[in-house]
Amino acid sequence: MHQSSGRWRLGLALSLLTVFLWGILPIALKVVLQKLDVYTVIWFRFLISFVLLAVYLGMRGQLPKLRQLNANSGKLLAIATLMLAANYFCFMHGLALTSPANAEVIIQLATLLLGFGGLIVFQERYNLQQWLGVGVLTLGYTLFFRAQLTNLITPSSTYIFGSALVVLGAVVWAIYALAQKQLLQSLSSANIMLVIYGGCALLFTPLAQVDKILTLSSFHFIILLFCGLNTLIAYGSFAESLEHWEASRVSAVLALAPIFTLISVEVTSLIAPNLIPPERLTILGLWGACLVVAGSVAIALKKSQ
Repeated sequence: MHQSSGRWRLGLALSLLTVFLWGILPIALKVVLQKLDVYTVIWFRFLISFVLLAVYLGMRGQLPKLRQLNANSGKLLAIATLMLAANYFCFMHGLALTSPANAEVIIQLATLLLGFGGLIVFQERYNLQQWLGVGVLTLGYTLFFRAQLTNLITPSSTYIFGSALVVLGAVVWAIYALAQKQLLQSLSSANIMLVIYGGCALLFTPLAQVDKILTLSSFHFIILLFCGLNTLIAYGSFAESLEHWEASRVSAVLALAPIFTLISVEVTSLIAPNLIPPERLTILGLWGACLVVAGSVAIALKKSQ
């Protein structure tokens, strides 16, 4: 099984960069979905990421070679590609039916599943303090969800269906991430992501309405381009963080993403109230968010026995 390099500071820094980019991404996606359909946005994000990464690796002479693959690597690449494509599909549809903060909090189920997957598949270990962190993290999610369910800004049926899609997206993302980590035995993180980006772009090509991109205003096109660059940088940072740090630790840091989303929504709604409506957070919901942060820090920063 894949073993981390032990450069935990680099793994932590890359994880925090991923958290920041994923934290602000739902806001950009919510804006661009006002003008484009889900499939076109997903296709563009994967395509721009594939093209830019291919150019970069080509200039450095680091494009993947077939001899680097074996039967197991090919199967894992196929699984990772299908699971990430399914994650984008479910998350984008769920985001369209709920709000950025709700979608970002619910998708954090993926980080918990990744953490438990690291414990089971890669024999990583939690000590007592880390298990207490898991309990605090779970309590934080419970309080946040309870506050949101009693203060919905969308119809309950729509919210529940959208939330269910995001939950499904979290499950398939955890499978993708575990496959990604194991693939690091035979391929670099950049080569893995190049193949996955290309495969996902092909999967969504028949569904994309490319002509609609040409009708976007300059503002919405810049937002769409940001979404594509966000995908490239965030997933590149995430993939590289798994090279240097344990999957269970990385997953704990990624759980901080909803905090960045909540802050970003509040700032955006103050600057441009017609662009993104503010989240209706209660004191209970804020306490839940604080507990999520505390639990994540306890899991990520305590050295395992």
